[in-house]
Amino acid sequence: MKQEIYDTVVLGAGESGVGAAILCHAKNLSVFVSDYGTIAPKYAKELEANGIPYEQGKHTEEIILSARQIVKSPGIPLTAPVIRKAQEKGISVISEIELAGFYSDAYMIGITGSNGKTTTTMWLYHILTKAGLDVGLTGNVGFSLARQVAKDPHDYYVIELSSFQLDNMYRFRCNLAVLLNITPDHLDRYDHDFDLYARAKMRIMQNQTASDTFIYWGEDAYISSYVKEHPSVAKKEAFYLTAVANASACIQAGEQIVFHVGERTFSIPAAELALPGPHNQQNAMAAALAALTLDVPDEILREALKDFVNVPHRLEYIATVDGVKYINDSKATNINSTQYALQSMHTPIVLILGGTDKGNDYADIEDLILPKARGLIFLGVDNAKLHSSFDGKVPLVADALSMKEAIEKARGMAQTGDTVLLSPACASFDLFKNYEDRGDQFRSTVLELKTKNEK
Repeated sequence: MKQEIYDTVVLGAGESGVGAAILCHAKNLSVFVSDYGTIAPKYAKELEANGIPYEQGKHTEEIILSARQIVKSPGIPLTAPVIRKAQEKGISVISEIELAGFYSDAYMIGITGSNGKTTTTMWLYHILTKAGLDVGLTGNVGFSLARQVAKDPHDYYVIELSSFQLDNMYRFRCNLAVLLNITPDHLDRYDHDFDLYARAKMRIMQNQTASDTFIYWGEDAYISSYVKEHPSVAKKEAFYLTAVANASACIQAGEQIVFHVGERTFSIPAAELALPGPHNQQNAMAAALAALTLDVPDEILREALKDFVNVPHRLEYIATVDGVKYINDSKATNINSTQYALQSMHTPIVLILGGTDKGNDYADIEDLILPKARGLIFLGVDNAKLHSSFDGKVPLVADALSMKEAIEKARGMAQTGDTVLLSPACASFDLFKNYEDRGDQFRSTVLELKTKNEK
């Protein structure tokens, strides 16, 4: 029997992959979905309802390598054998975002960075929704861009983009591109070469035209250098945490954030922002610059900067038990994220660190930990590196192999007025399904503790 040749094979059947398959189906492209793992029942049912053939638990290479194009899940590395074979055969390998861009004329707002991109994406979506724009939330948050283009199209899309998605984007154009920062992360996917990772982030500005806008943190040495060395015709708006002449956004006198976009000036006290900390000032500046570029009125922008509610797992206040605050920052999976969290703490802390180490140098956060930490809890299977970094420097140190154990030990260390902060600086896969599972367990354990305490 002759093997069917598909227009598109989608590798990976999560939200991104299934969204891509639905878009292909809607555009009358023959499509096949292949997932090396187990497909979640809700996605399998959706594929079946649309009559889209799929396989799970394997990759059938004779089907995959006969496709005209492959749409790859961001989670599949470029070094995967099936991807290498496809590239050797000259088969186009693209991301779901790239596919969706072929079929949409909407205004595309891409947001990336090593830290803060989810918060900034959600904050900007909040602002634009409040302003009455027809906007979709997508990328690493919300429903996939391809799904929305197929089933629920919008005039604007706010897209959180990872370096993995940017790797396989070639012709996609961001009308407005936001780059928050670049710090070492995911280097295991980039041959432990920071420059390769950073260049993946810089791809967000590729294909921009003179009518487009590039918003970036002017104090990031790599970004600033790259922008100077690779001139772009796009309009550039840089933001700073210090007072800088001719800045598009900066903080003056340490308290007032001032914006200049075109002929328009806008300002707001940093203390009035919905979220605390220098990192959230950066997030707010980036989101506000994008909003000002899109002519959001001052009164709506001001209100939205004040009333935004942060995403779960990012400096999420859970409860106060026995006078101790519990903060869930499980999304801090690298050193810089934890650094931002520590800068936001103004009380003594018991810090829960650890998990799957990504090559961290804990010396980078030592000067923030030592003056504040009453104790440290190392939540991981292998905590040797953490012990070598902090033993003898912090009064109290303990290990934990579960969230319940971590919180019990943290409670024993903390005093009234302290904060117990989960900000691990590591991936979660040694003890948890993902950072969401880690944060959910933290939340549920603390709330259970609070309920018991109130009885």
